[in-house]
Amino acid sequence: MQQRWPSRLWIVRHGESAGNIAADAAHGARLARIDIAERDVDVPLSARGEQQADAVGRWFEDLPPAERPDTVLTSPYLRAKQTADRIRAAGGLAQDAQDALVDERLREKELGILDRLTRIGVEELHPEQAEMRRRLGKFYHRPPSGESWCDVILRLRSALDTVSLHHAERRVLIVAHQVVVLCLRYLIEEMSEAEILAVDAAGDVANCSVTEYAFRPVEGTTSKLSLERYNFVAPVVEAGAPVTSEPDAEEAAR
Repeated sequence: MQQRWPSRLWIVRHGESAGNIAADAAHGARLARIDIAERDVDVPLSARGEQQADAVGRWFEDLPPAERPDTVLTSPYLRAKQTADRIRAAGGLAQDAQDALVDERLREKELGILDRLTRIGVEELHPEQAEMRRRLGKFYHRPPSGESWCDVILRLRSALDTVSLHHAERRVLIVAHQVVVLCLRYLIEEMSEAEILAVDAAGDVANCSVTEYAFRPVEGTTSKLSLERYNFVAPVVEAGAPVTSEPDAEEAAR
């Protein structure tokens, strides 16, 4: 039976960004708006985020050469691309790995009119959206001009089909965002709404944490990817880099 999955799949959340810091500061000061000058797509890594990306890159470098990622897919957002670039610069990829492939389907969840608002800001400026979100839940609530988790999952189904079609049997690294990490788990592990929201409620996905799957063939089946680790921060801790899990600017209102 032909294998349709990568032999190994890593999903890494980008390093801490200037947007993460701004979102955390806005929450701490109980402000309505998050103070970011750039478009969210253009927000760069912070100095701590660069340290985290370098640390996870060195962790990949410590793997045997034949076990390092040979294919990299990244969100088009600057902080994700910078994370992928620093992993490569640290020696974390296989020698024959091509340049990272940017895939817009891996982009951050879009909040539409709630963009750059804290939870307090949503309650003050768009109380009807706050009420609708309480009624529908974050999985189904779609703010005007934005996305629900289901919308993200829809585009990620397509992205996984591309991985299956073009990158089967390879060692694939995906660099993306907190909600993307969670929604990919939902798809790969065939979770229910309640199951993935329970994972989300247990804690944020840490910056530059590693979620890893291995292909485990099972005779007589199409086989699946098996979860090896989730939200793994040992590479960051062991390198002495700070562990952070600030909410993304796009997710600060959740």
